[in-house]
Amino acid sequence: MEIYKPAEDSYFLTEILKREMPQLLEENPDLTFLEIGAGSGIHLETALNLGIKRENIFSCDINPKAVSHCNMLGFHCIQSDLFEKIGGIFDIIVFNPPYLPEHQFDKKPDTAGGKKGDEIIIRFLQQAKNHLNKNGKIFLLVSSLTPKINFEEFGYNKKFLGNEKLFYEELSIWELSLK
Repeated sequence: MEIYKPAEDSYFLTEILKREMPQLLEENPDLTFLEIGAGSGIHLETALNLGIKRENIFSCDINPKAVSHCNMLGFHCIQSDLFEKIGGIFDIIVFNPPYLPEHQFDKKPDTAGGKKGDEIIIRFLQQAKNHLNKNGKIFLLVSSLTPKINFEEFGYNKKFLGNEKLFYEELSIWELSLK
């Protein structure tokens, strides 16, 4: 399995993080940051460049090549299926999930999010609340190709941060916090 290369979704999430994180860092210079599915490390680099201390940046990926790559960049990254091997509570959790509906030509774990496309996101939402600081924030990217998810049903408040229309889909980023 190759490392997920940054694409429109990654760049869009990076722009939102650049817009939202400075205020959060101003309020708490010791923010702890976790990225689920670190891939190329683009969002880890963004967090570091925005001022999050390297020792407060953690990540995981299901792909051992991505884990090795992020560790070579100097970040703490472990192999884990979502929160399976993650301990601790974080101020910020970032996830650009696999969200495409699985089909016969694409069953890759870095893009296909299950039969309907939302199964991995639902598992993430169920697990994330056990790892989010009570005042923490989740930055989650979803696609118009993914079934609509009721975040409140999973115990989260939601705030819409922006959308980007692409040729074949519309990407949206949500900030989630615990109810």
